[in-house]
Amino acid sequence: MIPLSVAELITVVRGEPHDIPESPPRITGPVVIDSRLAEPGSLFAALPGARVDGHDYAATAVAAGAAVVLATRPVGAPAVVVDDVTAALGALARHTVRSLGATVVALTGSAGKTSTKDLIAQLLQRAGPTVWPAGSFNNEIGLPLTALRAAEDTRYLVLEMGARGIGHIRYLTSLTPPRIGAVLNVGTAHIGEFGDRETIAEAKGELVEALPPADEGGVAVLNADDPLVRAMAARTRARVVLFGESEEAAVRAERIRLTPEGRPAFSLSTPTGCADVTMRLYGEHHVSNALAAAAVAHEVGMSAEAIAETLTAADPLSKWRMEVTERADGVTIVNDAYNANPDSMRAALRALAAMGESTRAKGGRTWAVLGQMAELGDDAFAEHDAVGRLAVRLNVSRLVSVGGQEAAWLDMGAKNEGSWGEESVHVSDAGAAVRLLRDELRPGDVVLVKASRSVGLEDVALRLTGDADGADGEVAAR
Repeated sequence: MIPLSVAELITVVRGEPHDIPESPPRITGPVVIDSRLAEPGSLFAALPGARVDGHDYAATAVAAGAAVVLATRPVGAPAVVVDDVTAALGALARHTVRSLGATVVALTGSAGKTSTKDLIAQLLQRAGPTVWPAGSFNNEIGLPLTALRAAEDTRYLVLEMGARGIGHIRYLTSLTPPRIGAVLNVGTAHIGEFGDRETIAEAKGELVEALPPADEGGVAVLNADDPLVRAMAARTRARVVLFGESEEAAVRAERIRLTPEGRPAFSLSTPTGCADVTMRLYGEHHVSNALAAAAVAHEVGMSAEAIAETLTAADPLSKWRMEVTERADGVTIVNDAYNANPDSMRAALRALAAMGESTRAKGGRTWAVLGQMAELGDDAFAEHDAVGRLAVRLNVSRLVSVGGQEAAWLDMGAKNEGSWGEESVHVSDAGAAVRLLRDELRPGDVVLVKASRSVGLEDVALRLTGDADGADGEVAAR
């Protein structure tokens, strides 16, 4: 965080001081919304949480060293009181970004945002000090918290932008105006909220509308293989750079293939050169993510060779996204349970099928442990049925659907697709899934675990890997 005085904070957020000492300590960061993370010089933002109210923990944060509390009411400790803490965080983030000389890179899309953000971060780190979100901090709270981690020497600020409706991305770009904006895809995630893909495209395209014109350095990085994304070129004043498999893409992949372990390999082609890439991530869907990241890196001056070298060495930085653990007994667990939508579910199943090819000859089997895909609206039955059927078509050995009605639809789709009987089973909860798997897994098996975040299916993967104490990277408002 860029250090500032309490007086400066009051001016930026238009707040009222309460219980501020005559010589208050300077705010040096970080900005936290969890009192347990407070440290000397930090700013504690008191937000209401699902179960607790951050105002109740203000004194704890100050006792831990927080210089001041950002709150909506007096808290009996040094505080700056505002009407809306979330809006105040946004104002503070806007002030910080304006004070920086950093290049702001923003990205959005229906699927792959977090994985692509992690790839962009690892690429840009080679070019200079880079700040990026932890996990999926992509809303009106998470984005300001990320921006406020930037320091005076930050050269690149990478931001993930999500949307639950029209106008959400427009608001986020007003807080942290990007110079480079990337749109990955327009899929069916959150279609129950938006209604159709065209409305999703309208919301995602707000990112490119916010970019500066080409003569001021604005760059829109668009997926040439997605017609709804490619059409966004007409909505921006920025220079357009296409990525994808299309021959018209400036940054494209050629000779795409999967290794026997299910890792993507391809030849990266850029306007300034070509180089080979073999990724450490799993699944062919990461090729598109890598191309988007490569296009951003190329725009800041990285060579094709440096981009390829970094993509080859890149690791998954965020938890529970195709996170692969090989147990001592020869069973492989793929924890992709952070979230799910129809597009990402299909991609994960194809990755599982590819990973299973190398073990099938040795007697290993593939297991898909799947749960609900949320926010699909009227498409929920058809999409769950289709995923169940796809598991059969990909020759997945066993399907374990976990949960309520939507999980039952997965099971039904699999059984209706072909001659499956005991290959597909529907269980009530994570505990039942764990008991089944512990009884039946054998060396060489590969297990994919995936569902929407609200299902909490990561518990299955964590218990199977012996990491049941693993915690989410998000922080609570306390």
